[in-house]
Amino acid sequence: MSGRSRPNKTSFQIQDEQSAILDSIADGVFTVDKDWRITSFNRAAEQITGVSRSEAIGQLCKDVLKADICEKRCCLRATMKNGVPIIDKKVHIIDAEGRRLPISISTALLRGKFGNLLGAVETFRDISVEEDLRKAVHARYSFSDIISKNHKILQLFNILPDIADSASTVLIEGESGTGKELFARAIHNLSPRKKQPFVAVNCSALPDTLLESELFGYKAGAFTDAKKDKPGRFRLAQNGTLFLDEIGEITPAMQVKLLRVLQEKTYEPLGATQSVEHNVRILAATNKNLEELVRQKKFREDLYYRINVFKITLPPLCERMEDIPLLIEHFINRFNVLQKKSVTGVSDEAMTVLMSYSYPGNIRELANIIERAFILCKTGLIEKRHLPESLFNVKSSESKEGSLCLRDVEAEYLANALRQNNWNFPQTARQLGIHKSTLYRKIKSLGIKPFPSIQS
Repeated sequence: MSGRSRPNKTSFQIQDEQSAILDSIADGVFTVDKDWRITSFNRAAEQITGVSRSEAIGQLCKDVLKADICEKRCCLRATMKNGVPIIDKKVHIIDAEGRRLPISISTALLRGKFGNLLGAVETFRDISVEEDLRKAVHARYSFSDIISKNHKILQLFNILPDIADSASTVLIEGESGTGKELFARAIHNLSPRKKQPFVAVNCSALPDTLLESELFGYKAGAFTDAKKDKPGRFRLAQNGTLFLDEIGEITPAMQVKLLRVLQEKTYEPLGATQSVEHNVRILAATNKNLEELVRQKKFREDLYYRINVFKITLPPLCERMEDIPLLIEHFINRFNVLQKKSVTGVSDEAMTVLMSYSYPGNIRELANIIERAFILCKTGLIEKRHLPESLFNVKSSESKEGSLCLRDVEAEYLANALRQNNWNFPQTARQLGIHKSTLYRKIKSLGIKPFPSIQS
């Protein structure tokens, strides 16, 4: 039984098929010969670069893509030289309109039917959307989970890199739950010591004898149960950062010992006969007013000035109410991952309650409130019924019913922001991240008084 022989395809038919295949690929694809001239250029490559196929064919690839690696670090040249493909390398090109565009490229050798080298092939994809998202996320979570649009916190963000570059001692003041340790970790992670240990000690949790051995360690035989040497936190933090939390709680006797360690850069483990040098950066934190404690003779003045080379003061959550929606979103995302749920947000009624509360426990308390709501809320929105009843007992001088409506909350929030900026409208709009005209409209619609002449 004989069958029909298939007719041989012409070179034009083969070329058309190859072009159709290449054009069906979502990524940009082009090939070059051994002289670096483009021999094929698919539709996606046209769309990404803005250069037509007819313009690209025959041109040197560096003249078409204008990538930042073309002259000295060309990936195609490296692959042609050593035969090793390159996968997903991020580079930037200049498109036909002169815009700098981030792309991810991969390269491979291009061989003929008998294995002879014809040139090389490069695939690339536009990652500008991914880059924009990454930058947005980085800007929002740029300091180890510190989330804020409050102007005071943003000012701290601006100077944290400079603080981190220094080796000076930093004192972080703020109420409990304001995120003092987060800022300490951010300073460490931005510093030249970031690859070295970050060690934290809660000074208020231990009596003097235990705190001393915890900080400086001890030698075997120093006391009855000391069976072997134990390194202290200073030893564990060597070349890194030691975070002394609640330093305002240490006793006068411990203050003297700590002062000596900071001044002389040495310490003595319990039971030791020789001092040990340390290279540790100290970050201290307190929820007390140390300056007032110094005046009351409850905290040594010389130690205060030793740890207070640079002071950071964190505002309580009640002074950064604009951060509450951001923090709520962050905690919802976190607990969705941890508890494998799909809570989508907070209802308007629940948000009114959350925005009306003063948060004496600050950010930690807000996190606990959202975590509690996750116990009761299985999916969808967190409703008012999912919140603790203690939040509903808030009294307001602006409401006879004892709670604020969402409109009242927004009005109070905007008025506070305006007062903080001395009624400077453009500055307030920038702080809130809204357009100036939007701010004007909200002020008028909410009836915020006083309403001085609008500043342009």
